[in-house]
Amino acid sequence: MSLSLRLFIAYFLLMGLSIWFILQAVTTELIPGMRQSLEEVLVDTANLLAEIVEQEVSADTLNTGRFSSSMMAFHNRRLEARIYSLQRTSSNLEVYITDANGIVVYDSTGRHVGADYSQWNDVYLTLSGKYGARTTRTDPLDDTSSVMHVAAPIKAQQKIIGVLTVAKPSASVQPFFEQSVRTIKYNIWLLLTVSFGLLILIVYWLTLSIRKLTRYAQAVRMGKRVAVPRLREKELAQLAVAMDEMRDALEGKDYVENYLHALTHELKSPLAAIQGAAELLDGDMPEQSRLRFVNNIANEAQRLRQIVEKLLQLAELEKRQKLTTVVPVATAPLIQQLCDDKSPLQQQRQVVLRITALTNAKIEAERFLVQQAISNLLDNALAFSLPKGVITVSDAVDEQHWHLTIRDHGPGIPDYALSRVFERFYSLPRPDTGNKSTGLGLSLVQEVAQLHGGTIQLSNHPQGGAEAHFCLPLRQNPGV
Repeated sequence: MSLSLRLFIAYFLLMGLSIWFILQAVTTELIPGMRQSLEEVLVDTANLLAEIVEQEVSADTLNTGRFSSSMMAFHNRRLEARIYSLQRTSSNLEVYITDANGIVVYDSTGRHVGADYSQWNDVYLTLSGKYGARTTRTDPLDDTSSVMHVAAPIKAQQKIIGVLTVAKPSASVQPFFEQSVRTIKYNIWLLLTVSFGLLILIVYWLTLSIRKLTRYAQAVRMGKRVAVPRLREKELAQLAVAMDEMRDALEGKDYVENYLHALTHELKSPLAAIQGAAELLDGDMPEQSRLRFVNNIANEAQRLRQIVEKLLQLAELEKRQKLTTVVPVATAPLIQQLCDDKSPLQQQRQVVLRITALTNAKIEAERFLVQQAISNLLDNALAFSLPKGVITVSDAVDEQHWHLTIRDHGPGIPDYALSRVFERFYSLPRPDTGNKSTGLGLSLVQEVAQLHGGTIQLSNHPQGGAEAHFCLPLRQNPGV
């Protein structure tokens, strides 16, 4: 299961539980809270009306007095009340009054006059000098049919002479409850939608960073030279740095082991030749032979020096992960200068170095490294050209890359060597002398190409000879 899917599942479980708890809190707390608010209002209403009817109850003129006619007018009155989004056009407030014995002497509905309410909690408790209230269902099986009753004592000279009860159906607050629930649900879904969008962004951001780390690890595994990705997340950035340090440590260990093995192998041949020649020089020999062995020692010593110098250059390149001094480089003047520098070797080899066509390309690169790479390619072409042969140099540019092609007309590359020409210390015998080079020149060219994000290919031309194709990007991507 992917990390993204796990985050989504965890998110929906968390949000689902949160929504369930919120709705539970609404259903268990909102309705009681509204009913408590309704009861508080009814307490004020009952006590106010009790004060108003005190004189009429004392004079026994309740049914013919002003209170009765006012209540009738109140029930017939059309209300024009808009309470937030709810419209009220009539009142559902009921009032009944009992005497000191709990007998109903007035009922705003006219249905219960004469009934004995002395045992109802609202009347009984009020007549006892306590706070009287009750909630009774008109339909025992229907919770929404409950009616809230709140009573207040009617007093004359500090004596309770009756009880006034105001009643209001609990369902009267149901529209407010439903409206509140709808509002809460809307806000919950709005919160869910917004948080879902934020989750997608967070997951995408996190996944993007993880994918950068994955691509970096894959590139390292494939031996590519890549920079450490820059990540905004502190923990992932630390992980990237740790991975880079681990790579350096592992590569450093392998690098030393491989180099020691390869260097030891390559130094054996010239050292053996020097040792053999030195031993022969200890004895008497003709002057001509002595000079030949001295020359062999000098040549092998020169080869050792070249191996060490090239190896140091290659080691410096291989440990670099990125370019350091990138500047615009005009390719045409650089190629022309390098070809001119090869004139002495060109004349010695009796080879024609011909520049067929050059563009006015400019690339972003380290000039010294590109110069070293092209110089090595020219040296390689000169070394494998036959006397009176021709080397052609040309370049081309497309939208993103600069391409340099160097072709010689020598014997070409044997099939068995095509896959090994860029290996360190691998070298083929020169066609005229049979000598081998250090085998590090093309490895250096390959490192320069990879460091710039380019490529180098060496193949046989269909019409004979070998052809090197050196490709570099016009612009350097700093990477992220």
